[in-house]
Amino acid sequence: MTLFDNIKKVAKERGLSLQSVAVKAGLSKNVIYQYNKGVNPSLETLANIANVLGVTVDYLLGKNDTPEWANDQDTHDLKEFLESNADSMTYGGDDLTQEEKEKLKIAMTQIFWNRHKHD
Repeated sequence: MTLFDNIKKVAKERGLSLQSVAVKAGLSKNVIYQYNKGVNPSLETLANIANVLGVTVDYLLGKNDTPEWANDQDTHDLKEFLESNADSMTYGGDDLTQEEKEKLKIAMTQIFWNRHKHD
């Protein structure tokens, strides 16, 4: 699935239109439709969209390999896990860059799914 498809799918699951997602993310109401035409958002924009939808950037990009058994609560738990850990990490007392945070989130997502299994 493409980025556009993933945004559209999650928005539908949340009962949101693409226009309302865009506005809540601080974008013009039709900008998300451009992603279906090959336009790529900035990392900051993508993070804002993911935040509105309650998922991770990796989830929207199809990079988190969410297990088939995972439900909405699991996805929400993952988001909280990442926000409470990756966003507050520093290196040598300096905040991580957005790119470093995203790389860290990818690694943490893999660890989360490996440890967060249903009985």
